Amino acid sequence: MIAAQAAPTPNVGDAYALAVVLLLVLAAAFFGAAQTAMERMTPHRALKLREGGMAGADRVVRLMHDPARTLNILALLVLMAQVTGVALLAIVADRYLSGTLAFVIASVVGSAALFVAAEVAPKTLAVQRTDWVACRTARWVALLARPLGPLASLLIWAGNVIAPGKGLASGPFVTEDALRDLIDVAEEDEVIEESERAMIHSIFELGDTVVREIMVPRPDMVMVSAADSLRQVLDVMLRDGHSRIPVYRDDRDKIAGLVYAKDALRRLHAGGGEEGPWDDLLRSAYFVPELKPVDALLSELQTEKVHLAIVVDEYGATAGLVTIEDILEEIVGEIVDEYDREEILVEQLDGSRWRVDARLAVDELDELTDTDLPDDEWDTVGGLLFGLLGHVPKQGEQLEIDTLLLTAERVKGRRIAKVLVERLSDRRPSGPSSHALEPDPAG
Repeated sequence: MIAAQAAPTPNVGDAYALAVVLLLVLAAAFFGAAQTAMERMTPHRALKLREGGMAGADRVVRLMHDPARTLNILALLVLMAQVTGVALLAIVADRYLSGTLAFVIASVVGSAALFVAAEVAPKTLAVQRTDWVACRTARWVALLARPLGPLASLLIWAGNVIAPGKGLASGPFVTEDALRDLIDVAEEDEVIEESERAMIHSIFELGDTVVREIMVPRPDMVMVSAADSLRQVLDVMLRDGHSRIPVYRDDRDKIAGLVYAKDALRRLHAGGGEEGPWDDLLRSAYFVPELKPVDALLSELQTEKVHLAIVVDEYGATAGLVTIEDILEEIVGEIVDEYDREEILVEQLDGSRWRVDARLAVDELDELTDTDLPDDEWDTVGGLLFGLLGHVPKQGEQLEIDTLLLTAERVKGRRIAKVLVERLSDRRPSGPSSHALEPDPAG
């Protein structure tokens, strides 16, 4: 008969071990909170805390001089506390339970305790009170940073050898997609308004937008000739409501400069003649390439204190013009003043047909029709139709692409004005026609 094995008697060593486990859990919670707070901290924010006289802010500023080193050390401390705590708990459990079961129970219990006490609770506190946590933990982080710095750097170096690439050694970084997702979540949680979310997304898209996509194209530019009288210039300004107008010589590609309404009015107010020469009123025009990124252009216009720029193509010919207002409209949406004639770019005819202005952006038509039309070479629907057909379309000429039927509904000279868009899957049996429409008298 096999004698039953006596249960081990608890001893002081086990009590000390469990006390150490508890201390390690608290340490993991402390450094986990510090890690979260430091991740959300920036050098500029730390400086503002110091200016506000918050206790411990000086240490936070010093830690933010090298945030990558700080975060690496905190990550190492959290990991060491968690692993050591689970290992000690497993050793104690092994004295009272048999073999594999001891390690399973120790791992489950230890992981659950660490998750609640060392992850969820302290990191939630750090998110809610980032400044307070950062300042209160900075002293201990700074104290341990010097002795543990070389060890953390060595371990990160070893990790980069195994998996080369950008990692924690080069510092914390956030991708644009991650920021966009964060903004979307903030809008869903009603932290920010839908209009604010759209505006922030528009700011991100400025870097991916080129001047050609937002400029007023050359055929739509309001210009005056240097040979016109000052009265004719003012008539154009009053008619179109522009305070700055490009001036050309001989032909519209030769931009001589800009004339400002305030200069012309000052001349007339001072008794200058309406028919006399006014070349001295010309101001220098600012020229930019059509493929210049819009965000770079905005910064450039602000630096040069220029409101309007002439856009030129790769051959130096005038392609259009762009103003600061055009750029701002990319961020905040359409800005309509008392002189603007509001133009309808999209007119929905029914559930599957739209009449669109040929200047409508291809990506906007994609959103409207839930398609994926090519937009690498063409910015507008008119350019897309023109480019795929390979010639100036006749009025009524059609093109099938993706699930859409595009019809050149109105053509003015060599320019497409209106395009009829129809979803092919929803076509009515008697609806679509492939014959040319009646000629446009204005064309």
